[in-house]
Amino acid sequence: MATGRTHRPATRSRGIPEATVARLPLYLRALTALSERSVPTVSSEELATAAGVNSAKLRKDFSYLGSYGTRGVGYDVEYLVYQISRELGLTQDWPVVIVGIGNLGAALANYGGFASRGFRVAALIDADPAMAGKPVAGLPVRHTDELESIITDNGVSIGVIATPAGAAQQVCDRLVAAGVTSILNFAPTVLSVPEGVDVRKVDLSIELQILAFHEQRKAGEETTSAQEPAAAVQPRSSAAARTPAAGRAAGKGPDGDVPAVMPA
Repeated sequence: MATGRTHRPATRSRGIPEATVARLPLYLRALTALSERSVPTVSSEELATAAGVNSAKLRKDFSYLGSYGTRGVGYDVEYLVYQISRELGLTQDWPVVIVGIGNLGAALANYGGFASRGFRVAALIDADPAMAGKPVAGLPVRHTDELESIITDNGVSIGVIATPAGAAQQVCDRLVAAGVTSILNFAPTVLSVPEGVDVRKVDLSIELQILAFHEQRKAGEETTSAQEPAAAVQPRSSAAARTPAAGRAAGKGPDGDVPAVMPA
């Protein structure tokens, strides 16, 4: 089977927009679920709903793949699974190294979805000498001194960084120097990479902060909505309750309002 070093996805050469590329995994996940249920075809509306996008955007995205479906029938599920997998480069084996085997790195190593999606964890790497040789997810942890040789021996082009922030840039530099051209960064820092190296950042704290923003907005809208009925009904003051005669006696108009011109 080919390795990640010898083949690259065809999306860029075919001019597929990055926004479309970012949605292809969503479509693939929804289509895979349909395939597992032996669903033969799916309409654009059904697939768009399953993927969490609108159907017009889905049809536009699929036009870049050269797939328009069949009017009245929909899209062939198995064909689209293959087509999107091919565009994403998932019809070949992509060896991956994970650097930083703390709690997060170990959790990533134990994730069972890599193999079924075209990725093979080639090595687990950590700077702690005490970790060397310890099995995690069935693989012995290797020391960072071996990083370059591991990348070369396994033809690795994708690296995952799960180190503390202070060590991430140094690890990134070594990965790039060894030939890694794509990096998934879980460290809470921004990495500097040369042109031609792709970095995807996953920051859980930022995602939680975004959710907190939306929760605060929702709470504010609920508070405003709850206060609106009270603001709409003003309590009657004792002056408003007076009779017209009493209002005139107090120097007000017949409706209890202060007249525009006061009498001399």
